[in-house]
Amino acid sequence: MMKSAQSATKETRQKVSVTFASRLTFEDIRHAYHGKETIRGISLTAEPGEVLCLLGPSGSGKTTLLRIAAGLEAQSHGRVTIDNREVAGPDVFLPPEKRGVGLMFQDFALFPHMTVLENIRFGLTALTAREAIAEAGAALRRVGLSHYAEKYPHALSGGEQQRVALARALAPRPGVLLMDEPFSGLDSRLKDAIRADTLTILKESRATAIVVTHDAEEAMRMADRIALLKDGRLVQVGTPDDLYRRPSSLFSAGFFSEINEFDGVVRNGRVVTPLGNVSAGDIGEGREVSVAVRLSDVDVVPAGGAIPARVLSRRFLGVVEFLTLAVPGIEEPIRARIRADRLPTGVNDVSITVLIEDILVFEKAP
Repeated sequence: MMKSAQSATKETRQKVSVTFASRLTFEDIRHAYHGKETIRGISLTAEPGEVLCLLGPSGSGKTTLLRIAAGLEAQSHGRVTIDNREVAGPDVFLPPEKRGVGLMFQDFALFPHMTVLENIRFGLTALTAREAIAEAGAALRRVGLSHYAEKYPHALSGGEQQRVALARALAPRPGVLLMDEPFSGLDSRLKDAIRADTLTILKESRATAIVVTHDAEEAMRMADRIALLKDGRLVQVGTPDDLYRRPSSLFSAGFFSEINEFDGVVRNGRVVTPLGNVSAGDIGEGREVSVAVRLSDVDVVPAGGAIPARVLSRRFLGVVEFLTLAVPGIEEPIRARIRADRLPTGVNDVSITVLIEDILVFEKAP
């Protein structure tokens, strides 16, 4: 059933009409709820035509920032501009319909008493009735659902409702599309396919898209750039490759992959770790540091190497195996993810190796 639905989408979907992408800029945005600061001086720009993901844990401020961009919340300080036109600031606050933005909510927010076509037509208030119907029909064809025009939302699957919500958001051809956790309600089996279809449509439309997600893998799959937030602050901004390979903090490293953590001290420009000695870079002498090694960077082989270890537990996960290992001189077990069947069954005494460049060092906050 899923395969046939995807095939129908590919066969019938028309290309999305190109919109004029806008630049959206947050300038020193601050926001508070009941005296508690939720956004703490964020400055960030979504460039025309790019997909920018706001990524972070619950409570990091990503949805609040999106709502400020949409005009659903008012910041307490700072400005929001779209193509250098102030839409929210000390003396200006335009409502959502005046900002040229499209909104797509986590629960899709489809009107249950309206047909699919009527849902999409609802926001096309600047057009005549005839024009609105034609544009709504074209939007449905772009997402491959024109045959569902007269159905009601409850008759559609979660993935189909998501595509209707996307069609409705793109129908007015907004310069900026704002998407709040758009895939969180989908079945995990459908999520990858729907996400890929959505990204294709976004790239065809060339609209600027800001996507909120708490899923690091989802952000890496979709984003041209990722803005990582924590406690209302911007932690790091960059391409998925930048944030994964060159994390700026222990928090960044741990958000994109599981890590083993150690404490260390800089001595003679280096840090001694249980898995090897590594350069401290520009971190000062005597400073305390946090050391991180990704589970996937720990290689486990039969005994005989430089770092002996004993297998405490071993879980088969399909493509990979998850291991916990006791290493002399380390209180907490080392965790590793290795390719399945790399280590012979029944082997308990092993050696571990880590490339020096895979040992990450971060200065501890004072």
